[in-house]
Amino acid sequence: MATVNNYVFSTHKLSLPTKPFSYSIAFSISSTKFHPQLKKNHKPYPLSLIKSIAEDKEVVTEKIGEPDKQNTSELESRDEGLKRFAGKAVNASIVLGFGTLAVTRLLTIDHEYWHGWTLYEILRYAPEHNWIAYEEALKENPVLAKMMISGIVYSLGDWIAQCYEGKPLFEFDRTRLFRSGLVGFTLHGSLSHYYYQLCEALIPFQDWWVVPAKVAFDQTVWSAVWNSIYFVVLGLLRFESPANIFSELKTTFLPLLTAGWKLWPFAHLITYGLIPVEQRLLWVDCVELVWVTILSTYSNEKSEARISDTTSEVDPNTSSKKR
Repeated sequence: MATVNNYVFSTHKLSLPTKPFSYSIAFSISSTKFHPQLKKNHKPYPLSLIKSIAEDKEVVTEKIGEPDKQNTSELESRDEGLKRFAGKAVNASIVLGFGTLAVTRLLTIDHEYWHGWTLYEILRYAPEHNWIAYEEALKENPVLAKMMISGIVYSLGDWIAQCYEGKPLFEFDRTRLFRSGLVGFTLHGSLSHYYYQLCEALIPFQDWWVVPAKVAFDQTVWSAVWNSIYFVVLGLLRFESPANIFSELKTTFLPLLTAGWKLWPFAHLITYGLIPVEQRLLWVDCVELVWVTILSTYSNEKSEARISDTTSEVDPNTSSKKR
């Protein structure tokens, strides 16, 4: 120890700490402490402003979703257009295919004898030789030949009926056309064959009153039977219930029977007065092109009206929209 001018100094050395110091300071800042007026001046947002913001969000969401709806509608319309075009192509191929086949068969009846023939000779002898072939088919298998003719006639009649109803030429209903042709093939050809033979057996006389009697019998008994068969079978092929079929038959029986009296009595004066028994169905089928148009149109109008009434009963909004 040393003493200088009454001051005492210690010569001991300072000893530094062996372990380092660790400092940890926690800061907690609250806005209310520094700015106490914020808490007092803070007010909640008004409800009108919140509602307007929510409505703006909904409008923005709807605007964002609108392009999706437009794209969906465009895709649906495009699909409908493609389906319609495909249906028209199929129908056109059916019509052109069967038409080409029929015309080819009719014109090439004499193709085995064409050697040295001119076009005039081919066209001149084709109708006569087709008629001879038809008579030979009637001798070999009369029922099948008449079934084929009735099936073709009923299909053509239904096609004409659909065109008459306003459908384009190649936008016909193939299922409806098939149903009508099936009824003509399976029922009309065979039943008519046996009916004309039965009519000749019931009234075998040759007096003047025979033709009017046959026409009256045809337009009462046979017309009532055949119209009923046609309606019932078409309804079954459409998978309708028996109750709906018979209700439609009751409402259309008399109007359809009386509608036939405007056409068939005049046609049957030729049927029973001039044409032989075996050739009668061919003449009747030619007139059937007009009558099947009426039958098919009447049947399908009643079916579509019933379907629309059922739909309006299930969904009343559809009937209000139609009005």
